[in-house]
Formats: sequence, C-alpha cells, structure tokens
Amino acid sequence: MKRKIRVFLLLIFLGLTSGFTVFSADSLGDVTAPTGFQAILVIVPLILVLVLLFLKVDMIIAGLVAGILAMLIGGISLQDANAQLLETIPSMLSITVPIINSAVAMAVFKAGSYSAALTLAKRGTKGKVEYASAFIVILLAAATYMSGIGGGSAMVIAPLAFAAVGVVPELIAGMSLAAAVSFTTSPASLESSIVSKLGDVSVADYVSVMRPFWLLFVVLAILLAFWGTKRRKIGFKEVEDDAFDKKSNGELLKLTIPAIFLLFAVIFGPIVNELIGFAFFTPLVYMILTLALVFICTDFTMNQSVEAMVDGSTYILTRLFQVGIFLAFINVIAQTGTFAVIAGVAQNAPEFIVVPVAILTGILIGVPAGAYVGSVLTLVLPVAVSLGFPPIALGFVTMGVGLGSQMSFVNITMQALSSGFQIPILDVVKGNVKWLTLASVVLLAIGLFFG
Repeated sequence: MKRKIRVFLLLIFLGLTSGFTVFSADSLGDVTAPTGFQAILVIVPLILVLVLLFLKVDMIIAGLVAGILAMLIGGISLQDANAQLLETIPSMLSITVPIINSAVAMAVFKAGSYSAALTLAKRGTKGKVEYASAFIVILLAAATYMSGIGGGSAMVIAPLAFAAVGVVPELIAGMSLAAAVSFTTSPASLESSIVSKLGDVSVADYVSVMRPFWLLFVVLAILLAFWGTKRRKIGFKEVEDDAFDKKSNGELLKLTIPAIFLLFAVIFGPIVNELIGFAFFTPLVYMILTLALVFICTDFTMNQSVEAMVDGSTYILTRLFQVGIFLAFINVIAQTGTFAVIAGVAQNAPEFIVVPVAILTGILIGVPAGAYVGSVLTLVLPVAVSLGFPPIALGFVTMGVGLGSQMSFVNITMQALSSGFQIPILDVVKGNVKWLTLASVVLLAIGLFFG
C-alpha cells in the first residue's frame, strides 16, 4: 500500500512540475495531431482508460490515472486540467430539460401509474399472455423514454412482468432491446445530454432525428416478445395479495393518467406547440401539470408528489456530476491530440464504412464496459464529431453502445432484469446475446444507408 501511495504522489508531482508545451484548444478540431512516435504515445492514455474500465475500475479513478499520464505525455499543466474540471461539471449539470423529465417520470413511477397500466393490460388481454408481453415491452420503452433511465425502469417493471408472465427469454431480450434504444435516444437521458454537449446539437433536435429509429427498434422488440411468448404457450401466473388486482378498471385507468399525459407531453408536445403557434408544452408546464395529475389521480399528497420528483432527480444529477468529472480527464487526454490522431487514421478509410465501423466500435466497447455507457460515449463520440458525423450518425453510434451494454454482466439494466425475473445474470446475458447481436446487425445496416 505504501508503495502505491508513493507512486501516486510521484505522478501528481510530475504533473505539477511538468513544463512542456501545452496544447490549447477550445474544441477537438483545434488540436493539432502529433506525428511520428508522439502520435503513438498519445494513444496510450486512451488505451489505459479502456483497460481500466474493462477491469471494472470506477470511471473517475480510470479517468484520473489516464489523465495524469496524458498530462505527463502532453505537458499539460495542473492549471489547465483544473480549468477543464471547472468547465465540464457545470456544463453537464446545465442540461436542465433531461433532469426535469427524468425527475418527473420517477414521481409517476413511484405513484404506481405503471403497475396500474400493466394490471389493465393483463385484464384486457383475457388470458392471451403474448399480448401482455408485448404491452410490457411497450411499457418499459415508454417508461425509459420518459425517464431516461433504463435500469430504473427495469427495476420497477421486471418484477411485475415476472409476476404476470414468468421467465420468457424473448420477453427479457425484447425488454433489453427496448431499454437500450430508449435511454440512448430519450429527451431525459444522460446519454442524450452527452451527445448534445459533444456533438453541439440541442437535445430536442437529436431526439427528433432519432425518433423514427427508436420506434423501429421498439416495434422489433415488441414483435420479439410477442412471438417468443406465443410459441411457448404459457398462461398468466396467479399472484396473491396484489393490491392493484383488487381495484376496478376505472380506478386503474385513473392511476395511469399521469403516465399517459407525461408520455404525450414528451413525445407530442413539440408537435402541438407548432400547431398552436406558441410553446405551451414546456418543461415548466408539463412538470406542474403532471405533478397535479399525480396528486389528483393517485393516493399521493401534493407534498409526496413533489418529494418523489425531487428524490427522482438524484439518479441523473449524480450521473451528470460523475460524467462531468470523467469528461474533464477525457478532455485532458484530447488536448494531447489523441482523438485527432485517431480521426486522421479514420479519414483514410472508405467513406461509406466509416459510420458502420464507428457503430461497431461502440457495440464492442459497450459489452465489457456496459456499466459506464456515458463514459464510453465520451471516448467514442469525440472521434465521430471530429470526422464531421451528423447528429443521426452520432445517434447510431450511441445506440450501438446501448446495444452492447445489454450483453454486459455489469450493466444496471441487466442486473435489474436478473433480480426482477429471479434468474442468474448469466442467463439474462446468454438469452440476450443472440437477439441483441441480430439487432446490432440491423443497426449496422441502417448506419450504412442512413449514416
């Protein structure tokens, strides 16, 4: 332990006293790519951070170690590194719309709107379990899209799905696929926020351009769950002491109103705003109206509704803070010319395969580093941005990382599905590999034609 501390202190001292020329740049495009041996050397910190992430080292520690190494290689001063930290954290925390959307969605979660919706679907299908499975995927996709949190959605919905249907591998894979494409294109997610910041595109524009592809993959996930459940010819499981089963259809429908309204506001709000000629469905308006509906339609008091929203903001705020720190270290690495070197190599590849290759890279990195989708994006997207990828291509790369994460043992959604369906996470991953690989092939084909 003492030896590790001495090495760590030595690295810090060298970083403080290094006096080499500093790359000054406001963006990746302003960084001059080094040549010769230096071009190889500046890649080392990036490789190091990837290795550490694969070894399940915390993302901030991985970023710190690689960042210090980059400071030594590139002659970057502590003052410059500190400036990066003070810039990236406020920048990430300033993405207010995703924070509001995520917080409000979590309040709707806690009020029981999704449990009520699943109970209604179970009654409406009248024993046709395959339709209930399809609805479960729709519910997970909608919940994840509104909240931006795949793991949080799965934690709530997976136990309900297990209680109603049981373990169906195709249902689990469908839920994973729906979660992956939803949190990577959600107006409330950390991932969309990162794309917005790194790609210099508004969250609204990014979400809008990716919505057709989100819908396509959600439909594929629904069909997978429907087909897999139907061919297994299973029936509904009986659940004792289910509070929602004791409620009437009218009571259940009332409980689902907050979720229906929030989904409408998030997806169709911008369209309505254009039709009526002014911005009515703004975050302020639908936040207040959703909380009011939670108060009116559920057992929550107004205080409980607001408290649930504030508590619901914890997840995305902590993740934005975490990624802000990590991104500061990645920016330090970028100042050495790392991404400029990679971009220069990529520019020599045939143009028509650049986007698919970037997508494939995201998928492959997402598998071992699935717990840190946001941090993986900060490693992959700068190169895509430097190559001039449009928002739609950045979205495909982001989706690729999401798909890879759904074949990862360390991903939160995988852990939530394992817990909810009461099976080992190995079984979840094994069941997902076949279907998520096929989905990845579809994404690569889409990237080839639309990227």
